[in-house]
Amino acid sequence: MSRLVIISNRVPAPVKEGAASAGGLAVALKAALEERGGIWMGWSGKSSENDEPRPLSLTEEGKVTYALTDLTGKDVEEYYYGFANRVLWPICHYRLDLAEYGRKEMAGYFRVNRFFAHRLAPLLRPDDIIWVHDYHLIPLAAELRQMGFRNRIGFFLHIPWPPADVLYTMPVHEEIMHGLAAYDLVGFQTDHDLENFAGCLRREDMGDAIGDGRFTANGKIFKGGAYGISIETAAFAEFAKKAGSHHMVQRARQSVKDRDLIIGVDRLDYSKGITQRLDAYERFIVNNPAHQRKVTYLQITPKSRSEVPEYEQMQRTVAEQAGRVNGALGTVDWVPIRYINRSVSRPILAGLYRLAKVGLVTPLRDGMNLVAKEYVAAQDPEDAGVLVLSRFAGAARELKNGALLVNPYDIEGTANALARALNMPLEERQERWRRMMDYLMEHDVSRWRDDFLNDLTA
Repeated sequence: MSRLVIISNRVPAPVKEGAASAGGLAVALKAALEERGGIWMGWSGKSSENDEPRPLSLTEEGKVTYALTDLTGKDVEEYYYGFANRVLWPICHYRLDLAEYGRKEMAGYFRVNRFFAHRLAPLLRPDDIIWVHDYHLIPLAAELRQMGFRNRIGFFLHIPWPPADVLYTMPVHEEIMHGLAAYDLVGFQTDHDLENFAGCLRREDMGDAIGDGRFTANGKIFKGGAYGISIETAAFAEFAKKAGSHHMVQRARQSVKDRDLIIGVDRLDYSKGITQRLDAYERFIVNNPAHQRKVTYLQITPKSRSEVPEYEQMQRTVAEQAGRVNGALGTVDWVPIRYINRSVSRPILAGLYRLAKVGLVTPLRDGMNLVAKEYVAAQDPEDAGVLVLSRFAGAARELKNGALLVNPYDIEGTANALARALNMPLEERQERWRRMMDYLMEHDVSRWRDDFLNDLTA
């Protein structure tokens, strides 16, 4: 069996297989690496400032080699904070107004991908299967091809892929498209993303779909597919069940008392629709006075990319908005919104999911959103909660038969969905949950991994 080589911008710390607390993606990829043997390479998260980065740091863990590289300060600024997070991220999330184009940042993005390729090259064997992850590393296959490597190389995009009219606002859209065409298999989260990709190829006669999931571009044929990423469903369900005994979860239960809990968990990002969600919750309380003092909304939002000005401003905006709602609607013995602006450990989070009667997941645009799947998996089958889910999350393609789908831009509609969720009869809650849980049990993260690798190696 050929070795597996995984390349991602960041590499998780080594984890034990089956440890749900480590995150399903890391566990699933680690399991594939241990089965085949292989390498996981990426950025260490450290900067060598103005000095040339030291040689790769190699750590052996069983059959897996972790290979980490530092980047220069210039590389971090141009490749990571610059092009990846100020151009590709907003473009792929349809936010043209937030994209900041700069030639040096674009050059830095391609330069760092070339650097990754040259650092990886001495480690590769001719029969290695290479799997590249996410928007930071789109040009990596093209760099390896230019160096003469003919390995099977696959790419999976964890975020949405935009339509041609959005992508083509980016000055280097042709280079990005040619970079994707250098792979043997390009994976997206949903069929909608795959359709957008096909449209981008056709728009300027760069290529086309030729049937059976195959595309042609750059004079070569490659495959494309939709592979919805998932979680370790069974393990997380058991994890959440046990988490109920955690002392912090018990304290949360006592503090909520007999009130219904609504939970939202998001990284602080403009794509998550947090401000619109707060507006919808406020509208719900105003429109439904019977629920005043009988519901608590817990929003957990760890800081994200605080070095980027837009995120720093957003942090202030969300905190001010939560404070305004609490000041306007709260009473001496009731705080409508509990806003936590830091990370919460995975055991506590799993227990809080299980405690919440409503999971409020309303991004403006999201590749998949694993919070939605974790919330479903964490529920008590005898008293299942309701998932209120944005139709613009990739998860909506998979969970539409059980979730209450909403348009996050429609404040009134989302407020009405909250009222419906909180008043939903137990039997309907159980039926909706069972449809989603059955799907997630069959389509877990191991299936996602196996489906992709089987198609890559076929």
